[in-house]
Amino acid sequence: MADRTETPVPPVGTAAVVHPEPSVSPGVRRITVDTGPVTLSGLRSDPPHSPPRSLVVALHGGGTSAGYFDGQAHPDLSLLTLGARLGHRVVALDRPGYGASATELPDGRTLLEQAADLASAVRQLTRAEPVGGGVLLLGHSFAGKLALTLAARHAPDDLLGVDVSGCGTRLAVPPGQVRHDRNVRRLNWGPLGLYPPGTFQAAATVVAPMPAREADCVGAWEQLSAEVLPRVRVPVRLTFAEHEAWWRHGDDDIADMVARLAAAPRVTVDRMPGAGHNISLGWAARAYHLRVLAFAEECLTAAAGRAVPAGAVPTGAAPPA
Repeated sequence: MADRTETPVPPVGTAAVVHPEPSVSPGVRRITVDTGPVTLSGLRSDPPHSPPRSLVVALHGGGTSAGYFDGQAHPDLSLLTLGARLGHRVVALDRPGYGASATELPDGRTLLEQAADLASAVRQLTRAEPVGGGVLLLGHSFAGKLALTLAARHAPDDLLGVDVSGCGTRLAVPPGQVRHDRNVRRLNWGPLGLYPPGTFQAAATVVAPMPAREADCVGAWEQLSAEVLPRVRVPVRLTFAEHEAWWRHGDDDIADMVARLAAAPRVTVDRMPGAGHNISLGWAARAYHLRVLAFAEECLTAAAGRAVPAGAVPTGAAPPA
């Protein structure tokens, strides 16, 4: 079958591969966000009949693009359509060095630089229009580090929580493997039967070169996370795919990561069966995205609870006898 050929993965730091304009799901539109230093492209969806319950800002991993969250191989894959259907505004951004900023930043930006850029982008998004109860940051793989760093160093006032997939603190492979195409294919996808027919043709418009400066940051996360994670003060959800190969995710490895998140009011760890590293492009995508949005609802409920003054009586409730 054509779907079982190896997925094209451009080498690190090479010029972008030219593909036809990728399609988007119904209700999804293309946007740009001016951060000041750089303009980022992305995708956006909105609830069709009501104000948004929250804003979900979705950040793709290394070597992909915002289209990762709007998978085209099957209608059930898109986080953007599902999120809008369930009442959330979803914005998936092309990170600095990808999409519209790839020409301007051919070597990309470091993790800390990207965190500042994305903080500015989130400010622009929240100032432009109401975002309901607040902002959920969703980060996959490299962007899991980014979402956590943004929360630690540049947290928006209305940040509800951080949802991370495909990111631990201890790499399972040498950092240099990010530069070797054959290894990257295996680590990113796992068993090919985890993905719908047509995935790898559709993914040709989603993959993108991983900029060199970003690739150079891969090995520094274990040390940097020791400084970043203790400063995260919102609920965190961590998801590890059954076939995750980039990161060590045994019980001791996860316990270490959770311990570093000591300031977070709640840390949830989830295992995703039948999934490879690229969860949002596989058959498990819908179940995973429903769990992301359930976490958003939990964070909204918690935020609403914190907003009630101590001793206040909910509307319609009788005061205590």
